[in-house]
Amino acid sequence: MTEFSYQLYSSREFPPLADTLAMLKELGYSQVEGYGGVYGDLDALSKALKDNGLAMPTGHFGLDMLENDEAGVMKIINATGVKTIYCPYLLPDQRPSDGPGWRKFGERLQAASAPYREAGLGFGWHNHDFEFKKTADGAVPQEEIFSGAPDIGWEADIAWIVRGGADPLDWIARHGKRITAVHVKDIAPAGQNADEDGWADVGHGTIDWKTIWQALKSTPAKVFIMEHDKPKDHRRFASRSIAAAKNF
Repeated sequence: MTEFSYQLYSSREFPPLADTLAMLKELGYSQVEGYGGVYGDLDALSKALKDNGLAMPTGHFGLDMLENDEAGVMKIINATGVKTIYCPYLLPDQRPSDGPGWRKFGERLQAASAPYREAGLGFGWHNHDFEFKKTADGAVPQEEIFSGAPDIGWEADIAWIVRGGADPLDWIARHGKRITAVHVKDIAPAGQNADEDGWADVGHGTIDWKTIWQALKSTPAKVFIMEHDKPKDHRRFASRSIAAAKNF
């Protein structure tokens, strides 16, 4: 039986965190995924995880911290039990404009990953949509990142692949061996849920999750993380999503 995780970013507008963790446990989640906003009080975070019987197998960490504050990263790792680090984003003004630039960025990720992989941790990149949009020289950034970083994994955010204009089944077929975790999210039909940035609860949108779920079985992915970037009601999202995912 698949255990489901939950990206705590989804509940950032619904404090306090301790109440969110209690809600997730009640709804049947066994795992959560951390991000920068929850690492401020590590003692409180560690206690709340233990009190609710929740594990945090994965966490998001910014590239600047990964490169320049290894001690800080390891402090969070030790407090939360994170086993795999994912670097989640690159600001628009930092994004390369051509294929060689993206390959160099991949090389930068490869170098940043080294001390953590040597410490026995997993390390990967988490995509958004921009990695699938061709540059002026015809390069696909995600392909170039993989070329420059042969030893890192991939947290595949399926809905962002779709929003980037790519086919997730094609990417799973060609790069599935990289996929160590998956962001499970959904996209509302065109024109709907504008007040939620066009996202939908998992299983209540346009993504063919049943087909994608079958394809993901051929990958090493072990962690499946529910996410909604802007839910109006995080309990609604969390409850409806896990109920739908159990039937994939």
